[in-house]
Amino acid sequence: MVQEKSTNYSLKKINDMSANRRKFLQQMTTLGGIGMISSLPSIVTEGKEISESNQLEIDDQITEVTILQTTDVHCQIHAHDEFFWENNKAVFRKAGGYAHLATYLGQRRKKAKHSFLIDTGDMFQGSALSVKTTGKAMLPILNALNYDLYLPGNWEVIYYKQAMQTLLGSLTAPKVCANMYHDVGGGVKGELVFPPYYIWVVNGIKIGFLGYTDHLVPIRQSPNYSKGIVYSPPEENLAHYVSVLREQEQCAAVIVVAHLGLSQQIHLSNLPACEGVDYILGGDTHERVRVPIQGKYAKVVEPGAFGSFVGELTLQFRNGKLVKDTYLLAEVDVSKYAADKSMTSMIQQLENPYVQSLQEVIGYSTIPLYRYFVIENPIDTLILEALKWQIQDVDIVLSNGFRFCPPRTTPDKTGNIPITAGFIFDMLPVDSTVRTAHVTGAQLNDWLEKELHNVFAENAVERFGGWVIKFTGMKVTFNAFAPKGKRVVSVHVGGEELRTDKTYKICACEREGDPDDMLCRIKQVKQAKNTQYTLHSVMKNYLAVNSPVTPSPKKSAIVLDAPQDLLTQVYGVPYEFK
Repeated sequence: MVQEKSTNYSLKKINDMSANRRKFLQQMTTLGGIGMISSLPSIVTEGKEISESNQLEIDDQITEVTILQTTDVHCQIHAHDEFFWENNKAVFRKAGGYAHLATYLGQRRKKAKHSFLIDTGDMFQGSALSVKTTGKAMLPILNALNYDLYLPGNWEVIYYKQAMQTLLGSLTAPKVCANMYHDVGGGVKGELVFPPYYIWVVNGIKIGFLGYTDHLVPIRQSPNYSKGIVYSPPEENLAHYVSVLREQEQCAAVIVVAHLGLSQQIHLSNLPACEGVDYILGGDTHERVRVPIQGKYAKVVEPGAFGSFVGELTLQFRNGKLVKDTYLLAEVDVSKYAADKSMTSMIQQLENPYVQSLQEVIGYSTIPLYRYFVIENPIDTLILEALKWQIQDVDIVLSNGFRFCPPRTTPDKTGNIPITAGFIFDMLPVDSTVRTAHVTGAQLNDWLEKELHNVFAENAVERFGGWVIKFTGMKVTFNAFAPKGKRVVSVHVGGEELRTDKTYKICACEREGDPDDMLCRIKQVKQAKNTQYTLHSVMKNYLAVNSPVTPSPKKSAIVLDAPQDLLTQVYGVPYEFK
């Protein structure tokens, strides 16, 4: 493990060793021992790997490297329907799937003389196969793709700290993260869980990769998931490690691999601590950046989700200096990239024990199911309607504003879109217990203001999580870009205006580790009680009786100063989700 306070000493010692090795190698070359160089082992240290033979190569020509990035695949192993926004309407086509991704990566890496493949998180959560194997089924798939580097995402803790360490440790490529520490007691930071950075050497040119994951994990997700881990904001040590990479290690380029969300990554790119960083290769919010967003100090990109896209960053160096960069967001179109046979076989073997139960059709939808708009979506409407049907004696049903889950839009022979048992896991990977509680109108109003601020805060660093909280039984109008605490314009419950002194019964899912008097991030609720139902049981019960369903969004949340079909929470920069 790596401690910041010992980094300089450790690296100085390694640099001294490297100098001695270079002197020895030079002597060997003079004596005709050049053939021995390739057989000498690399120097491996915590936080980096330096190949001594690469250091001896001097490139006085152009050296071009290609860095390929996936992120937020969420265990979507098969090709799937994907959502695109074209000419102001939704368009769907098949994309992704690890077998198709394998073909794309194989072709792309074959074309590049020097390539480096990274995944920036959320690789072990999001599907039934992942849940049933606690992530283990993903290991042979990821290892077969020959990744060069990994960053843990916010959902890597889904099976708790020890499982996260075991899963990531079972991957054959290095891992980096400079802001996850072991909790030595009472929230006190111990050593880093993973090395903070990694150095890739090509023709004597060093490219430093510095990792940061979402430091808001204990707030955004069930607190128990990340128990035993202390997170810190990236800016706490970013300047330190950039200095190590630039000044001490003499890196020609420094790249931050991040899982913070696009708003947070843009914010980071504008901080003085980010000076010296060339690119931030981000993840978390599933945004599709096609043209790099130029911050004050670094460019920011994010390559979508579900394996539907790969980010391609090409860097050109002349005499060891970065002189040009180009970026492309490549679509893994299944019509262009046939499924790799060996990967297809591997996936079939991994899925075989579960495939029959996962493919069981438990209901149908008459309309496409997706979850991409910031305010309302058919998938969320389906979940809300199921909960309202099952838990009838409540005034308001709440559901988190997630973005994971690929669309499902293809009808079967019935003419309707099948909803399988496996798709329930895609929509709801965590089968939480359904809980009820009582709150006042004043609590609801304050909570709505906080939730809307999380999505639309003017200061990008204050935006986090997914999208607008989802609800039924309540109608809210709001101004997205009003000042903090003044966004809510009106609230009606059951057709009547919200009364601050009235008590309302709400329903939502329990978050493991939350206090007994908290529900859906509403604090000091009263009469909190777990029901006999889980989210999955509610969905199955509802579909058994009500299929086929038509979960058209009900406009329970209406924005007054922005389009109702918002596809991103990012604004103030030249970016469009499509």
